[in-house]
Amino acid sequence: MLEHPSVILRRHGLRPKPSWGQNFLGDEEALESIAAALRLKPDEPVVEIGAGLGHLTRYLLAFGAQVTAIERDRDMARVLRKELSDERLTVVEANAVTEDLAEAAHAPQVAVAGNIPYHLTSPILFKILEERARISRAVLTIQKEVAARITAEPGGREYGLLTPILDNYFEVRRMFELPAKLFHPPPKVDSAVVRLWKRDAPLAEVTSDARFIRVVKAAFAQRRKTIANSVKSDRTLASPEAWARAFEQAQIDPTRRAETLSTKEFAALERALPPNE
Repeated sequence: MLEHPSVILRRHGLRPKPSWGQNFLGDEEALESIAAALRLKPDEPVVEIGAGLGHLTRYLLAFGAQVTAIERDRDMARVLRKELSDERLTVVEANAVTEDLAEAAHAPQVAVAGNIPYHLTSPILFKILEERARISRAVLTIQKEVAARITAEPGGREYGLLTPILDNYFEVRRMFELPAKLFHPPPKVDSAVVRLWKRDAPLAEVTSDARFIRVVKAAFAQRRKTIANSVKSDRTLASPEAWARAFEQAQIDPTRRAETLSTKEFAALERALPPNE
């Protein structure tokens, strides 16, 4: 039976650090479900982001993974090393936002898991996007509202810039919710577990992955405006004349708003832009 996070913290003379977004999940059923959602193969390399007190780490190891636990809090890293003794575990003291995840695991490709501090959710998701060539899938615990946004359909308020970008490269699924009471200390909002499974090929073809992301970001920069007005926020993407031609070629009404465009429509718009503007 797992010890409650408060017990482990007391044993090491520690307290959660609110400024670091430390809310420790100690529920055994939830932890087992998170580890199971990765569908791990024996000895598969897994990078755990923000391993904390090692609760999820234990289950990843139990499922047979080779775990690289990335933890930027030195106190937590010390706890991990003292509480868990397993030759399949490597603790790396680093910031997951800036660390090369697959490189940290010394593996050509990795799976990723983690209970993500709320304030780092977007940076971590963009990190996974950036390193997707070497990341097969990810199972993350994030804020419930963010989970709703990245799994939203076009046309609603929740649909945002991360939704079509992630959708083009990953099958994103909301697995289950975790009420705040399961964490220590309980956060002010509930959480949800999402799974990002990398697609064999992007959902829609683009001429440049980087420019596709820039197009989506520009479109959502001023989401209350029409997409034609919002994309002007990135003046280096294309001239007004080029945008007008792109909207026409992609058959997208420029008076629409960004949240109404599907992933495939954003991709069509990116393809319609001239290559050298």
